[in-house]
Amino acid sequence: MTYFEISTTKYAEDIKIIQVAMTKMSALCNINGGFKLGQPVSKFGWTFFQILIDQDLYFGIQDKFSDMIKKCKGSNPDEKFIDFITRYFESRGSKVKVKLIKD
Repeated sequence: MTYFEISTTKYAEDIKIIQVAMTKMSALCNINGGFKLGQPVSKFGWTFFQILIDQDLYFGIQDKFSDMIKKCKGSNPDEKFIDFITRYFESRGSKVKVKLIKD
């Protein structure tokens, strides 16, 4: 499973957008579910929460969108994936910051 930390200043709006966006992404990859959203924590006007993407969905996204991911910014596959998912959320109307959380 892969964990990402999402940072937003508009949690109420962005959480809905991200839930819909990830549900659509799961459907595009023919995966039922495939993600979980963590509890939000607010600090200094920002709200932080985790999104857990299971292995099937993570690899499904990489397979389905490999051409787009290759063109994203970053010097390694993790950075390119983060840029891709950030742009995906932005295209849905959400301005969030995404960070990979390593175990």
